[in-house]
Amino acid sequence: MDNRIQAVVLDWAGTVVDYGCFAPIHAFVEAFADFGVEITVDEARKPMGLLKKDHVKEIIAMDRVRNKWIETYGNQPTRQDMDALYRMFEKKLFESLHEFTDPVPGAIETIDVLKSRKIKIGSTTGYTREMMAVVAANAKRKGYEPDAIVCADEVTRGRPYPYMIFQNMIKLEVFPPQAVMKVGDTEADMREGKNAGVWTVAVVKGSSELGLSAAEMESMPPEELERRIAQVTNVFQTAGADYVTSSIHELPDVIEKIEKMSGKDRNDESVL
Repeated sequence: MDNRIQAVVLDWAGTVVDYGCFAPIHAFVEAFADFGVEITVDEARKPMGLLKKDHVKEIIAMDRVRNKWIETYGNQPTRQDMDALYRMFEKKLFESLHEFTDPVPGAIETIDVLKSRKIKIGSTTGYTREMMAVVAANAKRKGYEPDAIVCADEVTRGRPYPYMIFQNMIKLEVFPPQAVMKVGDTEADMREGKNAGVWTVAVVKGSSELGLSAAEMESMPPEELERRIAQVTNVFQTAGADYVTSSIHELPDVIEKIEKMSGKDRNDESVL
């Protein structure tokens, strides 16, 4: 079997841009605060990778957050409440989204290497097309432009369902799934990739799952950083990652390993 990787489908925030994936986190925390319900950064991060409307629903369904909402308003959060929260989230996000579009260190150079090997570059995201218009335009000015972009609001179901990856395969004219590699920084990315039957790779440094800025990583005691990286690696492996990499720099090496594994059996069981 030809194991040549023909396309790499990359996530956006936390994988290629916005090191640490901070743009949506700030917006979620501020949106809930405006409604009198304080949420933690960890609570805001937990559903990362989902369509943002689904992300709001997941946060408000958390026991502590839901109980705080009931304590504040005297009733269970309604659909209208969630819609209002989402509108506030969008408002907060668009106020600062353009500030979080810098490519992560090594991203441009790595993608140039992939393109030099005739590998097509696709992308999936939990952002809507309107949000992505801001991110993609700013990223393009800074040197990053994938061959295809598919947003969560452009398919019937976003992550962990595989439909955004399938749409990338259609746009890029790539087949079979074993010729595709999905790269991301959240559990949802890993599950999306496994459900699509493609090679699934996680990036730890800069990821939403690790949730650290470059400065925070540099100042953290080595033992603590090592512990947190090991914890995140376990999360990705449990979610089905075929490979867990330290940084995006390692993608060309991972591709070489995959392409040398001709005939190796794959476990493509669904993990929905």
